[in-house]
Amino acid sequence: MELQALQLIELAERALVSAVIYERERGSSWADIARYPGIDASEAEARFAADLTLWDTAFEVPYRLDETGRKRVPQLPTAAYDPAWACTQLDRWAYLQRLGIDDERAVSSGLVMAAPEEEGCPGVEEG
Repeated sequence: MELQALQLIELAERALVSAVIYERERGSSWADIARYPGIDASEAEARFAADLTLWDTAFEVPYRLDETGRKRVPQLPTAAYDPAWACTQLDRWAYLQRLGIDDERAVSSGLVMAAPEEEGCPGVEEG
């Protein structure tokens, strides 16, 4: 039971960090973000600045090596490395949930895959 509680706390923390990153990316101020956990803007910035730095750095260095130095560990969400797979998963989820659309491509039908900026961009096929 204790392990499950710790896992739940970890998931909640990750969700909170993701929400803060999302809000900062869309232009929210630290004061706006700080209202929700009930802290002041400087506390919010201090608490989440390292997470934002990791997020920004991950675009420049999308993988890090594990403790052994032999295995690459992704720094970004799975969808960044394989957007086609992510679209398929979202389409399946939406179709199975019957979100009012009987389209098997309910999520991805309106998306246009961008051309990769550099050759060899993982997860994006040129076309």
